[in-house]
Amino acid sequence: QVQLVESGGGSVQSGGSLRLACAAPGYTSSRHCMAWFRQAPGKEREGVAGIDSAGGTTYADSGKGRFTISRDNAKNILYLEMNSLKYEDTAMYYCAARAYYVPRPFTEPSSFSYWGQGTQVTVSS
Repeated sequence: QVQLVESGGGSVQSGGSLRLACAAPGYTSSRHCMAWFRQAPGKEREGVAGIDSAGGTTYADSGKGRFTISRDNAKNILYLEMNSLKYEDTAMYYCAARAYYVPRPFTEPSSFSYWGQGTQVTVSS
């Protein structure tokens, strides 16, 4: 069973930065799409950024220009660098990975087979 473990969340002031990490031991991270999602209280889970097997990246409008997704295939770690954080970025952030190729946008949670437990990001204004 693949396990994804997020870390790096915390509390920061508006304008600050955080770097999230998702350790994926046992998962060949370079094989399929991985992504970061977030979910704020009372809201649906939304895709933030995705990275495909070729290393191509895609971002939701909410994170374009501020967030960078990357991964270290040798270490099986997925990262999300978040800069210029805003109050509205406050949410639980989840790492997700696909078990096989799915011709669907990374923004669809149902297209991912594996999920982490989440790491909380709180941005104060």
